[in-house]
Amino acid sequence: MITQENFKEKAGQVVEWIDHYFKRLRELPVKSTVKPREVYDRIPAQAPLQGEDVGAILDDMDSIILPGITHWQHPSFHAYFPANSSYESLLGEMATAAIGAQCMVWETSPAAAELEERMTEWMASAAGLPDGFKGVIQDSASSATLVAILTARERATQFTSNFDGVPQGLRVYCSSEAHSSIEKGVGVAGIGRNNLVKIATDAAQRMSPEALEKAICDDLAKGLKPVCVVAAMGTTGTLAIDPLTEIAAICAKYNVWLHVDAAFAGTAMLLPEYRHICRGIEQADSLVFNPHKWMFVNFDCSLYFVKDTSLLIRTFDILPEYLKTATHGTVNDYRDWGIPLGRRFRALKLWFVLRGFGLEGIRQRLREQITLNEYFAAQVAQSDELLLLKPAFLGFTLFRAKADDDAVSEKLLQAINASGKIYLSHTKVDGRFAIRFHATQTYVQKEDIDKAVDTLQYFSKQTGL
Repeated sequence: MITQENFKEKAGQVVEWIDHYFKRLRELPVKSTVKPREVYDRIPAQAPLQGEDVGAILDDMDSIILPGITHWQHPSFHAYFPANSSYESLLGEMATAAIGAQCMVWETSPAAAELEERMTEWMASAAGLPDGFKGVIQDSASSATLVAILTARERATQFTSNFDGVPQGLRVYCSSEAHSSIEKGVGVAGIGRNNLVKIATDAAQRMSPEALEKAICDDLAKGLKPVCVVAAMGTTGTLAIDPLTEIAAICAKYNVWLHVDAAFAGTAMLLPEYRHICRGIEQADSLVFNPHKWMFVNFDCSLYFVKDTSLLIRTFDILPEYLKTATHGTVNDYRDWGIPLGRRFRALKLWFVLRGFGLEGIRQRLREQITLNEYFAAQVAQSDELLLLKPAFLGFTLFRAKADDDAVSEKLLQAINASGKIYLSHTKVDGRFAIRFHATQTYVQKEDIDKAVDTLQYFSKQTGL
């Protein structure tokens, strides 16, 4: 058992394990190769009756757990969107776990509420958001988007849905390229997934404003009620940026809530030279982006900004006797700004990262990764076997095999991921198989990009491209 007397010694063993883990990451296969139930079958069927030493637990970490881990912090992790950590964030997370606060209202830990308020102000300023947006930290963009949909639903129904149930005929709109969490959120919100209208996109996979307005007008003519539009600032498949200015004008015209999902690409707003991607954001009702994707903050830490906090709070506020406090209404009780009552002290690790890196340190690292991605895309463009599908954008590149058969690109991806050397993911663009690449892992270097290029070249030849 760990006691106050031996805690420092035992904790030191864990810190040594973490240090060794980071130092050997490049030597580990980036993607787990275990078979289903392999880890499960190595774990005893019953919990131990007696306490075990930390050393024994760490031994099993190496022999049982690590083989079943896909290493998201590996410099050769180029799949999906990143879920980046950093040494600074890790230290903040350790302090958060040590404090162990449940930060549901101001009185349960005033510093947690007030640090969260200040951190969202820091981030709004750093990202160049216009005045009027107020922020709160949610667990994920999925939750933040659900919060936006619920608030839009309540506004559209004069706050009756929470009491009487959701009426039929409410409609939500997003592009056909938007994230699946929107469809899930519409279902959870009681609006119904069949009432999510997926709007056609243009040749660049951006939502068509003309198609959006037509869909809204068609629904109004049928007696349906448009509630919310979710625009993407960086779609999952291709990182397309929906035309916010035009979409916002349509939302204003028909009094529809506009939520902007900028989960990954929103971090680019920290770079003044990329602020053009959020042109029109001042007309949005809400916005989400994730420091836990591309800003070196441990998952989970999602920033949700909203213009009218009174609508947000009215949607979620419920005050039983045991939560009544003398300060209610004079401070931010963040339990009223989202779905769960219980809340982690997420602002602390964000504070550690912002202070540890400094804004200029973060910006420098983002620019370095954008440059590394451009370098990777240039190598793909020069390849005889690969086809670059879009110009490099932020930390993202999209490509496929030049062979006309999609099965060739799919076979290439499977061979690469099975090797454990690098990890990539895929999407479909205009119905065709495409491979996604990110150069955005926190500590990625040119040597890691060269490794990715070499791996692609090797397996392109092995698969007969």
